[in-house]
Amino acid sequence: MKTIALIGCGRISGKHLESIAQLKEDLKLMAVCDILEDRAKAAGEKYGVSWYTDYDQMLEQEDLDILSICTPSGVHHQHGVAAAKRGLHVIVEKPMAITLEAADQLIQACDKAKVELFVVKQNRLNTTLQMLKRAVDKGRFGKIYIVQSNVFWQRPQNYYDMAKWRGTWEFDGGSFMNQASHYVDAIQWLIGPVEHVMAETATMARQIETEDTGSAILKFRNGVIGTINVTMLTYPKNFEGSITILGEKGTAKVGGVAVNHIDKWEFEDYDDDDRLIEESNYNPPNVYGLGHLPYYKNVIATLKGDSDADTDGRSGRKSLELIIAIYRSAQLGKKIALPLKL
Repeated sequence: MKTIALIGCGRISGKHLESIAQLKEDLKLMAVCDILEDRAKAAGEKYGVSWYTDYDQMLEQEDLDILSICTPSGVHHQHGVAAAKRGLHVIVEKPMAITLEAADQLIQACDKAKVELFVVKQNRLNTTLQMLKRAVDKGRFGKIYIVQSNVFWQRPQNYYDMAKWRGTWEFDGGSFMNQASHYVDAIQWLIGPVEHVMAETATMARQIETEDTGSAILKFRNGVIGTINVTMLTYPKNFEGSITILGEKGTAKVGGVAVNHIDKWEFEDYDDDDRLIEESNYNPPNVYGLGHLPYYKNVIATLKGDSDADTDGRSGRKSLELIIAIYRSAQLGKKIALPLKL
């Protein structure tokens, strides 16, 4: 039995707390923390645990094995480093940081303390993307030509106005760094490392520092050409979160509002997975999908020594590096090669 606490009781924390609650034999929630007293108190009372508004006080008073971090992206690394220094395993929401320097600080702190660092990329564990990954790994597409990801969602101005940190460069990043980061991660996970990127971003309608819309063209090391198109301005609500792969022997599109439905699945050769298409489709209650519970199961299995982390710090850093390259390309108006030079 591992003890765990959570910091940051905002929008995404419910997915974490619900998952922890379903794993009572392996995880014991000890405490929650948020700088807003009403949120900390509400979460603490709902789950019957201690609640804090002072992070250091929680770490000092609670006997913990794991910390789950759901705070604004710009302070993820600070909370993670503090936990690692106390010998705690770290689970951190995406993105793990908003600069490579901060990501490296977190990785190094966890390495030094000999603790595990888990970066939450729960979409990898959705049934639909697991099917797509297996098709790629089995070579069912033959030579892959094109990969495309669209994130056409709606985030109204009042979403950004709800919290001062949203849409800021210091604490959040824009639509690529925040909302589309799972898709940036998935496209690399499926296809492989990126050689270079060209991008355009814009703030078209929201009163924020960062972009609400953008497109990136990716050239992968294996020759595949990819595009990622992102906007938070879709009328009137979230429309599509999709990934399409076109190859010499197969065409597949995982779509729906959040890669939850297989829209196209056609291959030259039959595979037993083809019978599972309908079973793999699901209707998520929101764009976060259903991957947090299996993610926590992987955390438990890793800490028991029965598995490896699905997404560790170095894996989480790869998608962050690509997002930063997208931003750099848009800002400088030129092609940016990877890996980036710090």
